[in-house]
Amino acid sequence: MTGTVAGLPDEVRRVLAVVAHPDDESFGLGGLLALLTGGGVPAAVLCFTHGEASTLHGRPGDLHTLRADELACAARELGVERVELADHADGALVDIPLPRLAAEVARLIGEQRPSHLLVFDMGGVTGHRDHQRATGAALLAARRSGVSVLGWTLPQRVADRLNAEFGTSFIGRAPAECRVVEPVPRERQRRAIACHASQSSDNPVLWRRLELLGDREHLRILQ
Repeated sequence: MTGTVAGLPDEVRRVLAVVAHPDDESFGLGGLLALLTGGGVPAAVLCFTHGEASTLHGRPGDLHTLRADELACAARELGVERVELADHADGALVDIPLPRLAAEVARLIGEQRPSHLLVFDMGGVTGHRDHQRATGAALLAARRSGVSVLGWTLPQRVADRLNAEFGTSFIGRAPAECRVVEPVPRERQRRAIACHASQSSDNPVLWRRLELLGDREHLRILQ
C-alpha cells in the first residue's frame, strides 16, 4: 500500500471483501475499502445475497433488483474493481452448507489472488446470522488457501453506546483486541452509502455509528 496507515498490516497488497448483503461493503467496510483503494490496493467484493428480505425500503421497487443496482453504484464510489453478487436467499445463509459457501470464496481467491480477506468480525458485529455465516465461509476458504483474514469490528465503547441509545445488539471488542486504523476518509464511504438509498434514507443507527467512530475504524486479525 502506498504510504503508511496506522493499524493496517504493511503486507496488504490486494483484498477480497466477503459480505452477506448489499450495503455491508459500504455501511460496514466502506471506510476501510475506500482507504485501501485510495492507497493503490486493488479490491473486489463477494456478496452472498441480494438483501431482498430487508425491512427497510426507502425507494419504490423490488428490493432484489434495486439492491443489486445499489451495490454496483457503491462499488464504483469505493473504487472496487470487481463485484460478484450471488443469489442465495437473504436471511437463510445458515441453511447453506458452509463448504459450499467457502467454495465460492475459494474460487474468487483463486481468480483474484488477494493477500487478505476483509470480513465482519466473529459474531457478525451486529449478531446477524447471515453476517456470521459469510465470515465463517471466508475463514474456511482462507484456511485452505493460506490467505490472511482481517475482521472489521467495533470498539466496546461504541457498541455499548449504540445498544444503549437504540436497543441494538452490536458486539464490541475491548481495546486490547483491536487494531485502530486511522485516519479513515469518510467522503467516499458516504457517497457509497448514498448509493444504497433503499437502506440509508431512514437509518439513524448508521449515522450515529459513523459519528461515534470519527476518522477511526477497528480491525482484528482473525487468521
